[in-house]
Amino acid sequence: MTTLSTSQAFYKNFLGNAPDWYKSAIILFLILNPIMLYTVGPYVTGWLLIIEFIFTLAMALRCYPLQSGGLLAIEAIALGMASPSDVMHEVELNLPVILLLVFMVAGIYFMKDLLLYTFTKLLTNVKSKTRLSLLFCFVAAFLSAFLDALTVIAVIISVAVGFYSIYHKAASAQHNGEQDEEKFGDHFRKDLDQFRGFLRDLMMHAGVGTALGGVCTQVGEPQNLVIAAQADWQFIEFFLRMAPVTIPVLATGLCMVVLLEKTGWFNYGWQLPDSVRTILQEDAAAHDARRTQREKAALIVQAIVAVWLVVGLALHLAEVGIIGLTVIVLTTAFNGVTDEHALGKAFEEALPFTALLVVFFAIVAVIDRQGLFTGIIGSVLALEQSLQVPMFYLANGLLSAISDNVFVGTVYITELKQALTNNVINREQFDMLAVAINTGTNIPSVATPNGQAAFLFLLTSSLAPLIRLGYLTMVYKAIPYTIAMTLVGLAAVNYILPPATDYMTEHGLIQDHASYEHSESIKQGHGEGSHGGH
Repeated sequence: MTTLSTSQAFYKNFLGNAPDWYKSAIILFLILNPIMLYTVGPYVTGWLLIIEFIFTLAMALRCYPLQSGGLLAIEAIALGMASPSDVMHEVELNLPVILLLVFMVAGIYFMKDLLLYTFTKLLTNVKSKTRLSLLFCFVAAFLSAFLDALTVIAVIISVAVGFYSIYHKAASAQHNGEQDEEKFGDHFRKDLDQFRGFLRDLMMHAGVGTALGGVCTQVGEPQNLVIAAQADWQFIEFFLRMAPVTIPVLATGLCMVVLLEKTGWFNYGWQLPDSVRTILQEDAAAHDARRTQREKAALIVQAIVAVWLVVGLALHLAEVGIIGLTVIVLTTAFNGVTDEHALGKAFEEALPFTALLVVFFAIVAVIDRQGLFTGIIGSVLALEQSLQVPMFYLANGLLSAISDNVFVGTVYITELKQALTNNVINREQFDMLAVAINTGTNIPSVATPNGQAAFLFLLTSSLAPLIRLGYLTMVYKAIPYTIAMTLVGLAAVNYILPPATDYMTEHGLIQDHASYEHSESIKQGHGEGSHGGH
């Protein structure tokens, strides 16, 4: 064994198992940024920083972006491109999002049994693959409208891993405990390959489902909460404002499921072999027979808490994160989880992403301080009013497919709010553009695993190698969805959204914020002779 010198040891430790070329790239960025700052100024350096940060997000499979992106953010703050108080200001603005991630994801962890039970029943009882795919897509969409998409996909992954291991165990038992599937008989290998294809299809349908549902509500995706906070929309208003775009896109997504399963295009249409179905049904029946009264009582409690979760969010009875905290308290208190370590496991999933989100906000603070997006947004806002909404939708969609949609959504809505504050746009136009940003960051981003956190999670999960699901496979299988949903979304923001918004405002379904703010500003003007507005 060769002994490492101190400098080699430091280099080995730096970003751990990330490839050497990646480590070198990050070191180069860290050396380059101060040189660029003192030679070409903060504006160009700020843009370079954004490109570097997007690079760390795109390379998430090589190294989690918190470490490399965090180093870039710390350096930017140290170089004075934004101050710590600017970062704190962004964090304070987005505190509801941070609370959502910490508490809601942890809360759902304690409802996994219920979700597992639901998906198991679906898979073992529904015979038609098309109907099953539709159900998986729809249930994933429905759950993602109220829960974090990451959590929903995590549950579906654990269901699929469970099913895979049940069949693999049964096949192994038939071959005297042999684990190497190359030594399985042709029949078993063929069934296993078919089963893999079947699971790949279901995972893609479910992944697209999380995007379809996640765009609909305030809590579906982290950036939705940021947009809702900036626009001052509650749960119901957010849903109604998005509906003219999200409902046609949801219908398109579900139609695509049927079309792909019926035609077998893009390598869809794999069927569940009968031998595998029999094994899974027998296992589910054995589980049901073994289920104790305590476990049944736990499922009932989780179902009641799930109803409370939907009602609490829909009526906006408290901040989203606080409702998430009540879910943790209720499910653990009534299901006998009292150990600190058992509680801790629930938070493991959410905290790395929460930390990454705060790094996002540091980069957003730099963008804000240096006015990096002002020119781009200004040029879009200089277009005719009717062109602004589709342009925002497409620009967000394109960026979200290569970068993280939370980052893109946060940056754009922050800049747009600035334009509203500076009277560059009026409140009605702000509301329309906010819808375009939300739908743009969510719908076209299904194109790549980088764009959807749920897709990235699926790609990096223990399931992906089992069912032979790689990056290019995911991109290929996402193509029909990307094209159909993006085009329908574009048509909806252009032709359906404006008249639908006018109709809902006239009939009092959504608040006319422009009139409300105008009256508030008059009141304040009379009251104190001071400024009004939002």
